[in-house]
Amino acid sequence: MATAGAVIVSAGVGKRMNAAVSKQYIPVGGKPVVVHALEAFERTASVDAVALVVGAGDEAYGRELVETYGLRKVVAVVSGGAERQHSVLRGLEALLERRPETAWALVHDGARPLVTPDVVERCLAAAAETGASVPGVPVKDTIKIADANGLVAGTPERSSLWAVQTPQAFRVDLLLEAHRRAAADGFLGTDDAMLVERLGVRVKIAEGDYRNIKVTTPDDLELAERLLGKTENMGERER
Repeated sequence: MATAGAVIVSAGVGKRMNAAVSKQYIPVGGKPVVVHALEAFERTASVDAVALVVGAGDEAYGRELVETYGLRKVVAVVSGGAERQHSVLRGLEALLERRPETAWALVHDGARPLVTPDVVERCLAAAAETGASVPGVPVKDTIKIADANGLVAGTPERSSLWAVQTPQAFRVDLLLEAHRRAAADGFLGTDDAMLVERLGVRVKIAEGDYRNIKVTTPDDLELAERLLGKTENMGERER
């Protein structure tokens, strides 16, 4: 595959965490949450460069993390915007400014510390089919659609439902067009694939990982700590 780069979005505040620092900087497994995510991309052979997007005023701290943990692929640390969507576009533009030859872009939430190189590679392979892909896992629970009064309005067929994760992979020109079209239309999506879908592009689902959780609440942080511990123990046994 042609040159691939990644945008790691780490500009959120994380109000549900009720912590003194942003959720992506909370230590888990001995390192800030976002560092685990960044290190996964460091280990991914297909990824050549990374742009890290941080909150306004956190740029110096972001650069400090890059230096402290020897993150050689990070070519830019930039501040995000008011919405995640704005942050992604800023990161993408910074990535392309440093690496204009980049043909494929991955967008990943910095609050997902358990992403693996295997998931990243599967997303890139799936994106080669249609120009866009997302990692997903089949939904285990029955999902109900509720109306404004909290009454069940429908029950979709579970076999067709997927819980979507990041990183999401796209052809760079397609992702840029999707973001710029959304900005012109004043549209805010819940993920980048939603913006690409608005262009009529079919998005391929790649095999995700149930362990690739997003750290949003204190319970998530505890789970991430346990999962990271298990992953490290497995690695030691394999060695």
